[in-house]
Amino acid sequence: MMEDRAFQFRVDPDSGVPVFLQFVQQVRQAVLLGYLGPGDQLPTVKEVAASAVVNPNTVVKAYRQLELEGLASPRPGAGTFVRADTVTPVAARDLAAARRDLERFFGTARRAGMTEAAVVAMFETVRRERWQEAAS
Repeated sequence: MMEDRAFQFRVDPDSGVPVFLQFVQQVRQAVLLGYLGPGDQLPTVKEVAASAVVNPNTVVKAYRQLELEGLASPRPGAGTFVRADTVTPVAARDLAAARRDLERFFGTARRAGMTEAAVVAMFETVRRERWQEAAS
């Protein structure tokens, strides 16, 4: 499912979240959004350590966590791969439509002068309400 560009990890030093958990979250999100698909290979520990300028042990810790969560599995001598049984594909057109709607929302919020914190609070409130309605 990965496109021509390779998946890359990013480090946000201001997030307050440990780097290994940032990596775990990024893989989770990439799988949920279809950027990583069944059988896709994650970058090697050495590649991530070099590109993100982190200790290789940080990457190993993230990959172990992904393995514990059942999102990825190591193949000795080959690398770490997204597990096929953890991926629920979402149609690309549906993702694209949802993204356009979200981008419109952010544009509207910015024009209204909302702060990022207010946007996040509104997003979380509506998300929670809508998921509770759907579950009922």
